[in-house]
Amino acid sequence: MIRTMRLDVKKVFPKDPSRFEGFRLVRLIAALFLLVMVARSCVHLFAADGGAQRIAGIDTSVEGGNNIIAIFHQWGAIQLILAVLLLVLFFRYRGFTPLILLTLALEPVMRLIAGQMMELTTTGTPPGEALNGAAFCLLSILFIASLVNKTSRQDFSSSSPDSVN
Repeated sequence: MIRTMRLDVKKVFPKDPSRFEGFRLVRLIAALFLLVMVARSCVHLFAADGGAQRIAGIDTSVEGGNNIIAIFHQWGAIQLILAVLLLVLFFRYRGFTPLILLTLALEPVMRLIAGQMMELTTTGTPPGEALNGAAFCLLSILFIASLVNKTSRQDFSSSSPDSVN
């Protein structure tokens, strides 16, 4: 017997947003990713250099360096607002897990596009750039997994060749 995996794209905007009927592991990994997002946002918002030089390797000692730092602080504020909003949705409306994962999966794509528009001069590869591909792959897999309809054991037993219809 061949079992097929069914993806339900209607789960992106569920009829009952209070229920997530997918795999718990998807939500666990998504929660960990959201916590990392909060931490990253806090670094950009609260670190003295916004993470610009210390983490991203951008020389902030140049003319306009304070503007670079200010932009990183502002970026951290926006990231934190998004992270908190996604956390509220994640815990209050479990059914929006696929939408949250889709949003998170699009972020590295958009950062890649932005990075192609104008390249940064850095002393090394910023962590965000280095991890964009891995983040996209992981989040895409989680997104797809969140769309899978879990099949109950009863469904499998009723479709087995030994069962009587």
